[in-house]
This record gives sequence, structure tokens and C-alpha cells, in this order.
Amino acid sequence: MTTKSRNALISIPIVVVVGALIALAGSQGGSTIGGVSVFAIGVAAAFVIQWLVFIPSFAAQTEKFYDFTGALTYIAITIFLVLASPGVDARGLILAAMVVFWAIRLGSFLFLRVMKHGKDDRFDEIKPDFPRFLNTWTVQGLWVVLTAALAWVAITSDKKVGLDWFTVVGVLVWAVGIAIEIAADIQKSAFKADPANEGRYISTGLWSKSRHPNYFGEITLWVGVAIITLPVLQGWQWAALISPVFVALLLTKGSGVPLLEAKADKKWGGQADYEDYKKNTPVLIPKLK
Repeated sequence: MTTKSRNALISIPIVVVVGALIALAGSQGGSTIGGVSVFAIGVAAAFVIQWLVFIPSFAAQTEKFYDFTGALTYIAITIFLVLASPGVDARGLILAAMVVFWAIRLGSFLFLRVMKHGKDDRFDEIKPDFPRFLNTWTVQGLWVVLTAALAWVAITSDKKVGLDWFTVVGVLVWAVGIAIEIAADIQKSAFKADPANEGRYISTGLWSKSRHPNYFGEITLWVGVAIITLPVLQGWQWAALISPVFVALLLTKGSGVPLLEAKADKKWGGQADYEDYKKNTPVLIPKLK
């Protein structure tokens, strides 16, 4: 067994424990079924769904359903929480609609992209390695939980607060974020679809304002979700504020910006126009001029 495989085996229980801690914290003051926290059931389901789909995916040595499964998990669990929590108020329904819309949009985008290209080369080395591939799916379960935790806490919370300025501001921030993300993805897809742009990097539209405008939109929309949830958080539920922080760290320090920047530097680094683009275009937060 390789070192990477052993590290994956160590990672899996750690990831599950982190998920269990989030389940415990988010369950305080929330709906229950037969004495069991609805929120905790949702967290557990997030992992179980990944593991169930991992089995045939490993057997077929395919990653084609990875992103689709992640999106489906958001949708299925969010709907379950709404149906299983008695008296879900307008705030909870708004949050549920936001999560479901985002998941449908992003999931379909990523699924169509991997189907078009036939594979996701990030998985080439990982797929044959059972522990590492399983760990990847397990981490996706935690990604779902950490990202959606705030919305799920608010949906299942027994603390009800009428719609207020937190709701208005949060919805507006979320709308700006999702609009930027969608526009950036559309612009990049159109750019890549043009044969004249083969081997080139995009530096037009929103991509002239930020080198990663889609990630800026993603972070922004989850900040909007967080704003909406603030009035109903109580006790240990405040730990769920890790959601927007997790999204920001994942995209700026983890599997987002660093990987894409390294890939771009390897491909275009040293070219005068690219170096000028990097010098004059912010990594994340768009320039206003």
C-alpha cells in the first residue's frame, strides 16, 4: 500500500468525525423524528449517498457521476429537511429554494462538462486506488455538509423569526453572487467553444475584471445565505457559520484558485500578454474600473 493510500485511510474516519461534530452542533434546537435530530439525519445521509454511488463508480472506474451525485445530495437532503421539519417558515423555504436552484444549476453544468470531455483528469491517478477514491467521495460528503450547514440549520430550527432586513440583504447578496457565477461560466463556455480561441486563455467580460469571477460569485452567494440565517441561530448552531468560511478557504486555498493558477502558469507562464493580464487583473475580487 502506498503512502497516499494509507493517508486516505486515515483521512476517512477524520472526515466522518468532523461531519458528526457538525451534526451534533447543528442539531441543537432543531426538529426531530422519533427523538432523532432531522438535521443529523440529513448529515448522515450526505455521506451514505456518496458511499452508495461510490460502489458502482469504483467498479466501473468512472468519475462521471461524482459532481452529479454531489448536486443531487444537496437537492435531496434539502427537500427532505423541508418535508421532515414541521412548520417550516418563509425564511426556511427561501433558503431551501436558494440551495436547490444553485445545486441544479451547478450540478447540470459540471455534469454536462464532464460528459462532453469524457472524463475529469483529476481522477486519473485516484480511480484505481480504492482508499483514495473512497476518500474522495467521503470528502465530497463533508463538502456538502459544510457548505449547506447554515441553510439546513435554519430550515430545521425551531426558532422562527419573520422576514426582515437580514432576509432582504441576504437575498440581494445571493442574487448578485449567483448572477456573477452563471455569467462567468457562460462566458467561459462560449469562449472555449470558439475554435479561434484554441489554446488561449480568457480575458474578456467578467474575466477581464477577475481571474476567477465564478469563484467570487460562489463565495458571495454563500455569504448571502449566511446573512439570511443569522436571526435564527442559537447556541452551538453558530458553529455552522463555518459554511461561508469553508467555501472561501476551499476555493482560495484548496482545490480552486491554487490549482487553476498553477495550471495556467504552466501553460502560459512567460508569455508577455499573459503576464500582463496577471499583473493587472485581481485573482478574485473584481476590479471596478
